[in-house]
Amino acid sequence: MIDKNWATAAEAVADILDGASIAVGGFGLSGNPIALIEALLAQGTKELSVVSNNCGVDDWGLGVLLAARRIRKMTSSYVGENREFERQFLSGELELELTPQGTLAEKLRAGGSGIAAFYTQTGVGTQVAEGGLPRLYASDGSIAVASPVKDVRTFEIDGAPREFVLEEAIRTDFSLVHAAAGDRHGNLVFNKAARNFNPLAAMAGRVCIAQVERLVEPGELDPDRIHLPGVYVHRVVEVGTDIPKRIERRTVAAEGA
Repeated sequence: MIDKNWATAAEAVADILDGASIAVGGFGLSGNPIALIEALLAQGTKELSVVSNNCGVDDWGLGVLLAARRIRKMTSSYVGENREFERQFLSGELELELTPQGTLAEKLRAGGSGIAAFYTQTGVGTQVAEGGLPRLYASDGSIAVASPVKDVRTFEIDGAPREFVLEEAIRTDFSLVHAAAGDRHGNLVFNKAARNFNPLAAMAGRVCIAQVERLVEPGELDPDRIHLPGVYVHRVVEVGTDIPKRIERRTVAAEGA
């Protein structure tokens, strides 16, 4: 039997070396693989190039790696909830490849599906396609690195010509994800919003490491309920159902509303 279970998060991430590229699951703070992130923080890995929807908040999720100055570059679609992220980016300490959210999702999926690139309408007529978006600032506030010009082609869709911009797929050295349940073969089930980016991040990694709240034996998961097949997953670590979970922005209705 293929048993992909690893005893601890520390052992599972031990071969992630300085300078590695990592796709990390999570949507806001939902589905953050916090046990794997903290294990990576503890072992001191640095100069990381991270692909994730966002970079957590100042004291949670990927924000803990950022605060420890372990991240060299972020590829993200939303970066608005982290003051330290803003400070590092504007001071020239952090490189940022800002990517439309749907495009980022498809770039990850394409990378895991063996698709080198694809054309999309998203970004046509903007700096996403035309280049010039700041990626890295110099210490004096000038732009040290800007986004490149991307290929734009015209295709006929529904009888009308439309422009599309070429986007390259994303493939990373590793991926870190969180799932509600998984079996020893690596088949995973995600819970609600945690399903948004975790399966896509998992697909993009050459080595996918999944922390699961509940580890079960092969055959216990209903095949029709599996969200990501084990072919994409290489290591599984059980972290328990009581692992801390944070809410990024709590919003409640007034009593009687």
